[in-house]
Amino acid sequence: VQLQASGGGLVQAGTSLRLSCAASGRNFMGFHMGWYRQAPGKERELLAQISWGGNAHYGDSGEGRFTVSRDSAENTVTLQMNSLKPEDTAVYYCRWVVAGYDYWGQGTLVTVSS
Repeated sequence: VQLQASGGGLVQAGTSLRLSCAASGRNFMGFHMGWYRQAPGKERELLAQISWGGNAHYGDSGEGRFTVSRDSAENTVTLQMNSLKPEDTAVYYCRWVVAGYDYWGQGTLVTVSS
């Protein structure tokens, strides 16, 4: 199983970025997907989750400026991030989970300059 996250980079504050996570290597039917991030010196935090059925839930840091979506046919999940701030600088991780199985991507670095 491989989760490949992409889309990170260096951007200026106020701009947008779209992260993608593509999963491969098994049947992912029924899996729920999520995006997390970890800033230097901080714990990993939940940004957004989306269920197999498409119901989205946002953590405190993801509410308002971030939007999660998924393409179950393509086994991809995306995170649209708008109005980025320097405090959004972190490594962003995707996660795919179902009962008994928990997969994490390798992380993609997002750096927001002021």
